[in-house]
Amino acid sequence: MMKYYRLFDLLTRRGMKKTDLLDIISAPTIAKLSKGESVTTDVLCKVCDFLGCQPGDIMEYEK
Repeated sequence: MMKYYRLFDLLTRRGMKKTDLLDIISAPTIAKLSKGESVTTDVLCKVCDFLGCQPGDIMEYEK
């Protein structure tokens, strides 16, 4: 299972909110990230490009 708490921690450290991601992804996709549900790699690429980070900076795998 993927956990995306790192994404939301990163947003907080940068003084941003989840709604700032609406420029690049939809509200339902943000909800999926909040719930730890599956998203496409395209979404992850968009988020990483927007934030200038690597996938490991925004997610973590947990059994």
